[in-house]
Amino acid sequence: MKKRIANAGVFSAIVAFILVVTACSHAPNTSVDNATHSTVGLSQQAVAMPDSYSADAAMQVLQEGGNAIDAAITAQFVLAVTLPEAGNVGGGGFMTIKFEDNTDFLDYREMAPENAHRDMYLDEQGDVKPYESLFGAKASGIPGTVAGMWAAHKKYGTLDWERLLAPAVHLAEQGFVVHEKLANNIARYISRTQEKGINNNFSEYFAQAKAGTTFKQPELAKTLKAIQQQGKDGFYKGDVAKHIVDFMQQNGGLITYEDLLAYKAVWRKPLHLNWQGYELVTAPPPSSGGVAVAQWIGMLEAYDATHDLPAQNSTEYIHVMSEIGKRVFADRAEYMGDPDFVSVPVEALTDANYITQRAADIQPTSISDTPSVKPGLKESEDTTHFSIIDRWGNAVANTTTINLTFGSGVVVTGAGFLLNDEMDDFSAKPGVPNFFGAVGGEANAIEPYKRMLSSMTPTLVTKDDQVVLVTGSPGGTTIISSVTQSLLNALLYDMSAEEAVNSPRFHHQLLPKDTIRMHDGFTEATVNELKAMGYTIDNRRFGDVHLIKRTKEGVEAASEKSGRGKSLVQPY
Repeated sequence: MKKRIANAGVFSAIVAFILVVTACSHAPNTSVDNATHSTVGLSQQAVAMPDSYSADAAMQVLQEGGNAIDAAITAQFVLAVTLPEAGNVGGGGFMTIKFEDNTDFLDYREMAPENAHRDMYLDEQGDVKPYESLFGAKASGIPGTVAGMWAAHKKYGTLDWERLLAPAVHLAEQGFVVHEKLANNIARYISRTQEKGINNNFSEYFAQAKAGTTFKQPELAKTLKAIQQQGKDGFYKGDVAKHIVDFMQQNGGLITYEDLLAYKAVWRKPLHLNWQGYELVTAPPPSSGGVAVAQWIGMLEAYDATHDLPAQNSTEYIHVMSEIGKRVFADRAEYMGDPDFVSVPVEALTDANYITQRAADIQPTSISDTPSVKPGLKESEDTTHFSIIDRWGNAVANTTTINLTFGSGVVVTGAGFLLNDEMDDFSAKPGVPNFFGAVGGEANAIEPYKRMLSSMTPTLVTKDDQVVLVTGSPGGTTIISSVTQSLLNALLYDMSAEEAVNSPRFHHQLLPKDTIRMHDGFTEATVNELKAMGYTIDNRRFGDVHLIKRTKEGVEAASEKSGRGKSLVQPY
């Protein structure tokens, strides 16, 4: 059964939405692991985190009077200890902020070292070497996380820096109880790298982390103490910097003392998009995600102007969204890169007339021929995300990564932290897909001190200048699908926070050709109909959405139940 958006009244209901601020100090505390769905008054504050340690530590900061940025800093460093798959001090990320009447965007994405060059991962025949940009010291860009958190604290922080790092130091030094999913991820990673013949020191540091046991990381604790006591200089200078540079020199990496001193986190203007009475505040380049989300929801709306919108998650709906995805990723490959190095045509790519033109090419009942889907202008998998709203209505959407699960798989000896493998997010060779199947062009070629293109899309949605949704996800290129669908689920289809994060999702990105990744939960009939149309179905799960939604009744916070996340909503 199909429905028109306008006729169904869904969009009109969104436009008519009125945010009611209610004092509800007697509402009960709510703390549920995974799939948390809490409805309380707006005198509450909320966190949606990828694990319980970060959730508890961030909420404690809020309860002590810290703001959303303070809580985000604490969560970031805790995750470097308890979620080593993606939490980090050796990686980078993006933070989208709503603070009082202002919005802001912090780019602490990694940068290519000075000695990096466009052909550094090619062999003598000009072909891409399979593992050099994925494993080992040479795969790492200059880490940005510590500089990013320091910049956030300098601009918006209220509690002492030392206090904000204390939980991470404690958990690294005294240890934490290993979750079964973490133990399983570690075991699988060791097994996979051994099968590939990858030599690294990962198992020396993590093999002893068994489910239900206390895992201590003394070298990481020492690094965190240096950062706690010296701020960003505790990482980019001194003993920690020496450990990094020594490790690079001994293992074929490129990062030097000069590279560490050259790193700067950058404040950028977030991308603002009007959509059905809402304003999306999302990631600008070097993220491709904000533009991609704008195109995806824009083309869906343009398609609805001339067609019936299929029922959510029906065969027709998945097909139309996949047709849009082809065009989104064709544009991504051609135009997106670091805005400090290339001119990214953001306004042109998000222009309403351009989006309508792109939507007109969608084939309603058949699959567009992949090679025929060209750019339209005429001219990482394991990441983690968290969402926070404080008592004042300030909000943070933060996505951080070391790219693949456990990054480059190497730990800086003496410093105890994993290095990223973000260099794979550059185009090692124009037209050749990276690990995630994303094709890049000249705009994303490797250059010294350039930031690699990203799909991270930490997103806020406001109504009448108040935050009504905070969302984001890990998942490499699938981040864009997860954010788009969580946004549509929560606001277009008016799902609760729990329903929005746990509704099955799908992803299509031009290449691999006519392949749709799908969660479990779709009907057998839908899957068979998509196969009959010519699609290949990839059943690997992706993403881990952490979302906060404000409604007339109060605040809802949810962490996707497939992960090990925890969300909290509590009175202050």
